[in-house]
Amino acid sequence: MARTPRLAAGRARALGLPTRGTTNPNRLRRVDRFVAHRFRDLLRDTAEPLVVDLGYGSSPITTVELAHRLRPLNPDLRVLGLELDAERVEAGRLAADPPRLDFRRGGFELAGRRPHVLRAFNVLRQYTEEQATQAWTTMVSRLAPGGVLVEGTCDEIGRRCSWVTVTSDGPQTFTLSCLPADLETPGDLAERLPKALIHRNVPGERVHALLLDLDACWAAAAPFAPFGPRARWVEAVRSLAGRGWPLLDDRKRWRLGEFTLRWDAVRP
Repeated sequence: MARTPRLAAGRARALGLPTRGTTNPNRLRRVDRFVAHRFRDLLRDTAEPLVVDLGYGSSPITTVELAHRLRPLNPDLRVLGLELDAERVEAGRLAADPPRLDFRRGGFELAGRRPHVLRAFNVLRQYTEEQATQAWTTMVSRLAPGGVLVEGTCDEIGRRCSWVTVTSDGPQTFTLSCLPADLETPGDLAERLPKALIHRNVPGERVHALLLDLDACWAAAAPFAPFGPRARWVEAVRSLAGRGWPLLDDRKRWRLGEFTLRWDAVRP
């Protein structure tokens, strides 16, 4: 039987279950780049915006990288790394540069903080789909007004990723991001779908149809292969948009190996 989320012992009463803690430098560079682009105005125009990195793992490196990547948007931006494990928190504090970068013990309750952007990556894979949905609700309820949750999954070195943005109005967008040279077909990304979708990659579900169409477009884009995997990816995504999928970005983002579409297009 799947374990249900629980309150970890301690004064913080952090909500959730410890993660494996696997992490690597640059593992989350793709989602960081997305956050800096998609939420540029929010982070730039807000006085002292707070960004929380939930469940950063055994090393604080990805939280430190997040702070470095977002700081140019707003010199007053603050980043807080949250973990359930006290030893991981202590390791983070040794790498911190307070007050703009800090580490604390916390889980889905966000240690009582109300961030404008919350990054939660690779933290829901151990939960059931129902539990993951409950975690979305808990986290979003603790965001600052107008805040956003970016929740997703990636491989160990960050070459295959996907994520969902969620606000108080519910899920908003879904993004696939990859290094095209790392793919045999785009369908390889199926193993890195977020918890809300990974069990929905079956006939009759929208995300399954999306991946089938993307693979078909990739095959049709084979003549672009001599120009490199990136050119083939861009042509495949262009064809995907031509099939009516509601993409929200353009060729500039596609060249980065990603595309974003409305959540309704893949909603279970």
